[in-house]
Amino acid sequence: MPFRTLDDLDASGKRVLLRADLNVPVRDGKITDRTRIERLLPTIRELADKGARVIVCSHFDRPKGKRVPEMSLKPMVEALSATLNRPVAWADDCIGPAADAAAAKLQDGEVLLLENTRFHAGEEKNDPAVAQGLAELADLYVNDAFSAAHRAHASTEGVAHLLPSYAGRLMEAELKALDAALGNPSRPVVAIVGGAKVSTKLELLGNLMKKVDVLVIGGAMANTFLAAQGHAVGKSLQEAEMHDTARQIMADAAATGCEILLPLDLVVASEFAPNAMTRTVAADRVPPDMMALDVGPDTVDAIEAKLRKASTLVWNGPLGAFETPPFDQATVAVAQSVASLTASSGLKSIAGGGDTVSALRHAGVLTRMTYVSTAGGAFLEWLEGKTLPGVAALEAA
Repeated sequence: MPFRTLDDLDASGKRVLLRADLNVPVRDGKITDRTRIERLLPTIRELADKGARVIVCSHFDRPKGKRVPEMSLKPMVEALSATLNRPVAWADDCIGPAADAAAAKLQDGEVLLLENTRFHAGEEKNDPAVAQGLAELADLYVNDAFSAAHRAHASTEGVAHLLPSYAGRLMEAELKALDAALGNPSRPVVAIVGGAKVSTKLELLGNLMKKVDVLVIGGAMANTFLAAQGHAVGKSLQEAEMHDTARQIMADAAATGCEILLPLDLVVASEFAPNAMTRTVAADRVPPDMMALDVGPDTVDAIEAKLRKASTLVWNGPLGAFETPPFDQATVAVAQSVASLTASSGLKSIAGGGDTVSALRHAGVLTRMTYVSTAGGAFLEWLEGKTLPGVAALEAA
């Protein structure tokens, strides 16, 4: 790998600044999803067990450079401590006297959590003064926040140039998974891309068509492609202004040798409501008073046929409006097929994006994929072929 990992780090007795992502969902003061905390644990435990003095920093929400009490990371102390099963100290700031004093008290194997980095306006501006303040706390820097790596902030990019820098285990796993997905994949490669709008995924589609062998387009964005071909889509959500773009994407894909698989059939309803009455129609035969809300069984069969021949799958976006049954059936069926192929034939299945994670959890296969990224925007930007500042800083180090 073109960056250093914990395998290259002598942590004993060293103060290690660990950039984490503790920007977890909170409702009524309670954490509703601890996935990001749990995925951070291997790095914290390994560093602490090696005798490091671990100083954890993270952003939380968008305080816009001001102290916003409800956006404090202090409630994370108890959650982090309980999950780690060891005490976690607290500092009321991430730089300056309070942070310096708390870091100075740490003993080998102890863990400290700093206050929200975004309480300082200079964090998001990548202010050298904030980066320097963070660097003064530690001897080494470990970035384990791939989900924040697409931001050139003081705690993700600036400080990496001021200390010997390493990737944590979660960062390492994310980058290895993404390299397996698009960097040096086993072929054939299939990509499934869903979502509502073509306009929000132009860069993604443009990059994927150069990298994959088959590009499956689902979700409401498929309606735009179907309409661009002159098919009737009824009241389905679509972007009429994107028809020329959709046709150009298909032409470009054909020129690069990438096969695009659009829906063959669609599940339609006259209203978007739970347990609505549905019909399955050919993809070019949506009645004028109905809307497409999921792909049909023939499309599922076609996708599964491509997957059985594939070595690698990249998945971003559901195939239908999975949050509202019965429009979850195609996404669930394909997800379960992917999980089975991952176990039985060694399919490398890499998925990510908020809706995708939710859909896989809904299908009961979240832990049965090769790798599921919780990184959101960073995962999407990587798939778009963009350089991620936090990753580039580690590579430069």
